[in-house]
Amino acid sequence: MRARDLLHPRPEGLYCPPGDFFIDPVRPVDRALITHGHSDHARSGHRSVLATQQTLDIMGLRYGEHFADTTQAARLGETIALNGVSVSFHPAGHVLGSAQIAVEHQGTRIVASGDYKRQKDATCRPFEPIRCDVFITEATFGLPVFRHPPDTEEIARLLKSAAQFPERSHLVGAYALGKAQRVMRLLRDAGYDRPIYIHGALARLSEYYQGQGIDLGTLEPATVEGGKDDFAGAIVVGPPSAFADRWARRFPDPISCFASGWMRIRQRAKQGGVELPLIISDHADWDELTGTIKETGAEEIWVTHGREEALVRWCELEGIAARPLHLVGYEDEGD
Repeated sequence: MRARDLLHPRPEGLYCPPGDFFIDPVRPVDRALITHGHSDHARSGHRSVLATQQTLDIMGLRYGEHFADTTQAARLGETIALNGVSVSFHPAGHVLGSAQIAVEHQGTRIVASGDYKRQKDATCRPFEPIRCDVFITEATFGLPVFRHPPDTEEIARLLKSAAQFPERSHLVGAYALGKAQRVMRLLRDAGYDRPIYIHGALARLSEYYQGQGIDLGTLEPATVEGGKDDFAGAIVVGPPSAFADRWARRFPDPISCFASGWMRIRQRAKQGGVELPLIISDHADWDELTGTIKETGAEEIWVTHGREEALVRWCELEGIAARPLHLVGYEDEGD
């Protein structure tokens, strides 16, 4: 079977005609297979949703209990038949519950990776390369300039700054699902045992992570009940959007931090008023993208949501067939 007959782009998202399902559709559909819980991939309103149990739980926390008419939990590595098409879910290493989806029919296997990273992360299962004929890769950081440093080094910079400026609070912008919890766990693994103060938008997801056995230590709400000196020396974690409103003004002489792969670009950090950029990404960097492509052994690569042209060109130079998918509707919520 031709790969394009097994999966191809439609306005709603990647569609499998023989299985009659979509992967990470951007519009409501009858049957959706979801790779992970970020809002650009996991939307409410589908008639049925198939995803890992953790992704289903996260969607319930974000959208409410009735985010879909029916749901089905996929166990990692288990093969499920959908109208004669075999599908299976495999760890993607992006956030808690994230998965690649392998689609196989009539001797052709395509793996849709969703979003993925290769750095170790104590808050989710590591990426597992899956051999396939076609590998669909993201390219969020698909340029050679993007090479992520060890996340432990970035956290050490944050702790060094906190020690140097004990009278100031450090406000760390981190996306609510995945990045925030990863930053908290990295702080704990580095020996930071003081309470971490969190914005209310992180509370339910962080509580869920704790309930899944991921120890984030003592978390306290970043609310003002006493004088504003209460937060002197504190590390406060919140969604990036919170630091642009009056919520951020309650903290004493704060040092603005942002945990993101985009912090590799100094001009972007400067434009955002970030005083301490932390290059911590939940996506693969250039070397990890190219290395993963080789590990899959795929003869054809489809590139989506990101810097597609550079990665397609690299594949061509390596003698690997490649093309951009030009899917729309996917952002960088989990960068």
